[in-house]
Amino acid sequence: MAEYFNKIAGRYDSWYLTKTGQYVDRTEKRLVFSMLRTKSGKTLDLGCGTGNYTLELKRRGFDVIGLDASEGMLEAARRKGLECIKGDAYSLPFPDGSFDLVLSVTMFEFIHEPEKVVKEIHRVLKPGGEVLIGTMNGRSAWFFFKRLKSLFVETAYRYARFYTPAELERLLRDVGFREVESAGVIFFPSFWPFTGIAERVDEKCSTRCKDLAAFVAVRGVKVG
Repeated sequence: MAEYFNKIAGRYDSWYLTKTGQYVDRTEKRLVFSMLRTKSGKTLDLGCGTGNYTLELKRRGFDVIGLDASEGMLEAARRKGLECIKGDAYSLPFPDGSFDLVLSVTMFEFIHEPEKVVKEIHRVLKPGGEVLIGTMNGRSAWFFFKRLKSLFVETAYRYARFYTPAELERLLRDVGFREVESAGVIFFPSFWPFTGIAERVDEKCSTRCKDLAAFVAVRGVKVG
């Protein structure tokens, strides 16, 4: 996967300039930061890519470092003035109890041993530290069409593994996280033109309709 992301790194951020990209980014960030209880402190953006969330965390006053396996994506992140390092999510290069918060958005789709990565996240968090993982939900209308497209055109979705909210919650609980909760947004396919309507649905349905959402997030707290 690192090779694939190296190949697309130069054009990756251009999607955020499209109308759809702006809607998705705005909506996902609204959900992520509404769920977080941690408002400051030492933070790891795990699977930081080109630094989209690393930059937002920095803007919000977090002491943040990004980690990714793709050097091409990291080069794009560093050009934004961000502190980012190359590393392996299965063996994080940090001591136990290093972080107040670990955020990982759209990385878990591309790893093969999620349980091992969640254990590493638990290890590097301080007692009382918070994790939030955001991923794509393959049961949504949005990703049905994205997956179909990937059969004919090479996209990241060809290589992805998707999760339901219940699966994400179980991942966290199984390694000892508590206060686990999940939510989701984006309920229409990518070609839906009425983003105003979509955003109103996102605001009202993020918890009770989360199983149908394209983007799902789960958070938990490390106890003791």
